[in-house]
Amino acid sequence: TGEGFRCMVFAMFDSDDYQRLSELERVARTLDPGSDIRLQHGRRVMRHADAYLSAVEHAPAYQLGPGKAAGLLDCPIAETGIGLDHALELIDRFVDREGIAPTSGRFTGYVPGGGLFHAALGDFLAAISNRYAGVFFASPGAVRIENQLVRWMAGLAGLPKGASGYLSAGGSGATLAAIVTARDARGISGENIPRAVVYVTEHTHHCVDKAMHIAGLGAVQRRHVAADERLRMRPEALAAAIRKDRQEGMLPWMLLLSAGTTNTGSVDPLSPLGEIAARESLWLHVDAAYGGFFLLTDEGREKLAGIEQADSVVMDPHKTLFLPYGSGALLVRDGALLKQAHRGDADYLQDTMASLDEDSPADLSPELTKHFRGLRMWLPLQVLGLAPFRAALSEKLLLARYFHAQMAASDLFEVGPTPDLSVVTFRQKGDDALNQRLVEAVQRDGRIFLSSTRLGGRFTLRMAAVCHRTHLAEIDTTIQVLHELAAKACQDRRA
Repeated sequence: TGEGFRCMVFAMFDSDDYQRLSELERVARTLDPGSDIRLQHGRRVMRHADAYLSAVEHAPAYQLGPGKAAGLLDCPIAETGIGLDHALELIDRFVDREGIAPTSGRFTGYVPGGGLFHAALGDFLAAISNRYAGVFFASPGAVRIENQLVRWMAGLAGLPKGASGYLSAGGSGATLAAIVTARDARGISGENIPRAVVYVTEHTHHCVDKAMHIAGLGAVQRRHVAADERLRMRPEALAAAIRKDRQEGMLPWMLLLSAGTTNTGSVDPLSPLGEIAARESLWLHVDAAYGGFFLLTDEGREKLAGIEQADSVVMDPHKTLFLPYGSGALLVRDGALLKQAHRGDADYLQDTMASLDEDSPADLSPELTKHFRGLRMWLPLQVLGLAPFRAALSEKLLLARYFHAQMAASDLFEVGPTPDLSVVTFRQKGDDALNQRLVEAVQRDGRIFLSSTRLGGRFTLRMAAVCHRTHLAEIDTTIQVLHELAAKACQDRRA
């Protein structure tokens, strides 16, 4: 039989074919370098990374060259490579140095995470082994790591043993999966959709509207419930809105609360609002993308009391666990509902049914192709332990209060409410145009970076102490630069 097979192959392939295969293999093997090149390139990349991180302390938090990184376009993808050194030069010049530097402790705009070094090592190892983390059969270790992290976060939020979830690319995708789960669990479909009501505030993250649209729920009614002076949903206003909707024949369905809004860092009163949700049989979703990991601190647990009542919770490790971008998580109280909403079967996956020791993330989320993103979270937690994370988060809470107090004592600035977590809102005394010019001056200066928003129709600045490299020195620098630029703006206006 072997002789017959070889004869058949020889009949199909001649010597030119074998020569061609040999040549193709020689070139293709460039994709799989040997140990010497791996070590050489690895050391070169590590030197580049170390030089970048060593310069972060004094590098600009924001800078933008005149070409806005357009120099990258001068090096198109070509048949022949440019080599590692040239590629790293391009990265250094047009990527590392252009735009916002999320790694900087003086970047306090939006809700940055900073990116942990050990998380980068985890990403490197995940890419090296390239494990498919979607199905337990394919990579038991990768799936066990993800599920272990999910169970840890669920425990942190006080959810019961039957809770489940998955690691997502971010809070937006996790919110979509939560809404799909809540939709299916409560039978929101067809003629029910225009009658269904979700209850939010004006500070609910805009990803909710996007998720509703994608989930086919664009016709769902949104009720913007009134907030108090600290921008938190008022329980009595929620109860009144639900009562009115029921009287009008509507279908109260879902309550979306914030455990730290992106805009202001405000935490809704979760306990009394959660009690209303339970009494009215609403699906309770808590957006803890920014604020969730403050549960590691005593103060955070007090602020987020009531989160354990949630039917679903979103948390973003790339925010207050300081991981690289692309690290989100969804937690669902009843894991069976999550699986019912997302599980799918295919003939070509029949072999994977042999091992069901753990739930597979592919059955719990929209993702089938699943990156092994759990390693970027697992490795720093295992190597460093929880203590430095608790310390960093407690530090950020104190830094926010310090910044708020310093700005409140200033003759140049006025402040918003005392921060619930680590976001502070403030503005220069004067009109919106003056504050707009201050933000523009901050961006031109580059030593610090913070962002702006609108509160009550007024142009407002916000400082978010979230990066693990943000310490007292960085906050003092931020205060100094703001006063320097604000004083100059006043002088320019008088001139």
